[in-house]
Amino acid sequence: MKTIIVLLFVSIFLVNSSCNNSSTTQDEQVSSGEKTSVPGGQENVNDTTSQKDVVKVAVGSKDHTTLVAALKQADLVTSLSNAGPFTVFAPTNAAFDALPKGTVDDLMKPEKKEDLQNILQYHVLLSAIKAESFQDGQTLSMVNGDNITVSVKDGKVTLNNNVHIIASVQASNGIVHIVDGVLLPPAKK
Repeated sequence: MKTIIVLLFVSIFLVNSSCNNSSTTQDEQVSSGEKTSVPGGQENVNDTTSQKDVVKVAVGSKDHTTLVAALKQADLVTSLSNAGPFTVFAPTNAAFDALPKGTVDDLMKPEKKEDLQNILQYHVLLSAIKAESFQDGQTLSMVNGDNITVSVKDGKVTLNNNVHIIASVQASNGIVHIVDGVLLPPAKK
């Protein structure tokens, strides 16, 4: 019995020592110059089989490259990659191009980050609402704290009397409504 206990302790010691000797900590890897992977948010999960989240829907669309660049510049990718649910009104590249010349370039400057975040958050609702569920006269409270007014006529949804939902894509964490215009929040008083 004594021999079995001694062998058990020796075995545990050897297994423990070999595990400790074969692994290095991230600090040791950094100091030795080894490449380490930096953990990120949900947006860094590599999953090609599950339904895409709202950000990956936009990333996968050739018509939303401006929106994706703006989300990155505004540091909103991680937030919109989380569980949600979200309703995202996603302006197309053409919608951004219709803004006055230089507007997008100006908003992409680091010193305009808060303005860009405000505009992008005005396109996000913290719930998932399908297009057919919107009601005429409905008011939506957006992430930035401002409201959007919905109009429905002949089954077509219009936001703030001038931006139209042209298509919708279901995502794993909500729904993306593709819109033909950029929603601009009301001026702060």
